[in-house]
Amino acid sequence: MLVTGHTGFKGSWLSLWLKSMGAEVVGLSVDIPTNPSHFGIIHLADDLRDHRVDVSDFSAVQEIMKSENPDFVFHLAAQPLVGQSYLDPHKTFTTNTLGTINILEAVRTTQSYCVMVMITSDKCY
Repeated sequence: MLVTGHTGFKGSWLSLWLKSMGAEVVGLSVDIPTNPSHFGIIHLADDLRDHRVDVSDFSAVQEIMKSENPDFVFHLAAQPLVGQSYLDPHKTFTTNTLGTINILEAVRTTQSYCVMVMITSDKCY
């Protein structure tokens, strides 16, 4: 299973839960968004394959998708903060829109069957 945004609050909880259910989890995230972080506190990097990639980089996303060949993708990677979106609208749009398109395209072009779950928040814009 691939979880994008696995270093964020929801992504780290989802990854932890999937691991507790016996899943092999692969994470894809650009960085750890807070300090302290749930990801760091639970030492999640020790329990999964941790890829640090920006979802707006299609080549990197596609390479991970091909090498990991997940059966499931949970897409949570995003810039979720409204205040931050006002400060850097270009980065927010690139991450949230182009990043989602890149994940969808990487899944579409894989040679195997893959189920996607797209996750968002109440701050969709």
